[in-house]
Amino acid sequence: MVNARNVRQLGVAVLLCALSGASAAPNLLIIQTDEHNFRTLGCYGGTVLKTPNIDWLAKNGAVCTSFYATTPVCSPSRASFMTGRYPQHTDVITNNIPMRGDLVTFAQVLKRNGYATGYAGKWHLDGTAKPGWAPKRKFGFDDNRFMFNRGHWKKFEDTPKGPRVAARKNGKPTYAVDGADAKSFSTDWLTDKAIGFIKQNKGKPWCYMVALPDPHGPNTVRKPYDTMFAGRKLPIPATLHKSPAQTPAWAMMERKINPAVLSRLMAPYYGMVRCIDDNVGRLLDTLRAQGELDNTVIVFTSDHGDLCGEHGRLNKGVPYEGSARIPFVIYYKGRIRAGRRVGEALSCIDFMPTVLALMDVKSDVKVDGRDASALIAGDALTDWNDLAFLRGTGEQGWLCAVSDDLKLVYSGKDKPWLFDLKRDENEVNNYFNDPKYQDHVKRMTRALLAYAEQQKDTSIQNAQIKRQVEAALK
Repeated sequence: MVNARNVRQLGVAVLLCALSGASAAPNLLIIQTDEHNFRTLGCYGGTVLKTPNIDWLAKNGAVCTSFYATTPVCSPSRASFMTGRYPQHTDVITNNIPMRGDLVTFAQVLKRNGYATGYAGKWHLDGTAKPGWAPKRKFGFDDNRFMFNRGHWKKFEDTPKGPRVAARKNGKPTYAVDGADAKSFSTDWLTDKAIGFIKQNKGKPWCYMVALPDPHGPNTVRKPYDTMFAGRKLPIPATLHKSPAQTPAWAMMERKINPAVLSRLMAPYYGMVRCIDDNVGRLLDTLRAQGELDNTVIVFTSDHGDLCGEHGRLNKGVPYEGSARIPFVIYYKGRIRAGRRVGEALSCIDFMPTVLALMDVKSDVKVDGRDASALIAGDALTDWNDLAFLRGTGEQGWLCAVSDDLKLVYSGKDKPWLFDLKRDENEVNNYFNDPKYQDHVKRMTRALLAYAEQQKDTSIQNAQIKRQVEAALK
């Protein structure tokens, strides 16, 4: 139901801003990638490729250097980002589970406040449908014609009956990239849809989210990005091969990755990232041409990371940095101080309350996350608790408390691990039993236990985790 008071307030703002020549309220543009290693971006220290457009957002906005996927796999992370709720409260504790229908997203809140809303790209919150165009449950995204539920398609097209996957074999969609160009390749095609929405809604407040299926595998990309990094000597992670003693049981892999194979996989991965950055540039150019750049909150992030060979692994699902830590860059001229770097630990559940507060949109919707708007804007804070809580899925079940510099992991598969992210950025040493860290272990364990009890996280009931937590607090 529409909040009449907020609508009246927005109407007054529209009138006043129209008289002054300014826009009524800040727009919101969210660019979300899929399975994206933060280290590939210049603003996070990446050196292999240039990402000038994402870096421009970072230079003129804020970079969160300790932002985490609440659960580092697609569906749970996305549900938490949309709702500000922990996975156990969205029903989406692993992939391919429909999100609870009674949950309210940030898009619904903005819609109630007079915003035009839309979404293009991967959704992954409507069960097993694949591709599953335009799910009936819109969750506040009115224009969801170009939303698809699942898949990492490389080529799209518009037809009289609506969008469809253009790469096909025997009448069925495939992940093939053959013939994809600057109009049909997934990243370009979805960006075109975002640009169309921005132009169509000029002069009124809008919220649009474009969820790109890259750089998730398959590691293929259109020309000329497919050969940009081919044949180059690409960096090999120092942790590609390490001893079993340096590897928790929850991170063990049966087969080792060959460096040559990894290099071949990473060349198109970097190509996908470069294509993404170029399309971010197209979005920025559109906002400049529309005169709306200064009045738009722009967020660049991902649903989770990709280890890209770190610790001898690909993909995600574990609490290592390359898997769980994600890029989060946010721009809002006049509200966020340019060049701001936020080191405190945040996660997907913190997005909804934070962005609504930055936009001065009131909401009484229940969330589990924290309003970090003052932290991101650079306002003075004295009582911020630098801890975020992460959880695993299924057989990868684990619980994690993480701060800017420390990460504590309990699991049913191994002994507890404490990583010092400043002293040991490769996460190969376990400081859990080091006497110098015992106060930190107790403090973080107490906080993790309190989280589990307050948020009804049943992972804490795992017999081994329970014993470990009890022993740590003695």
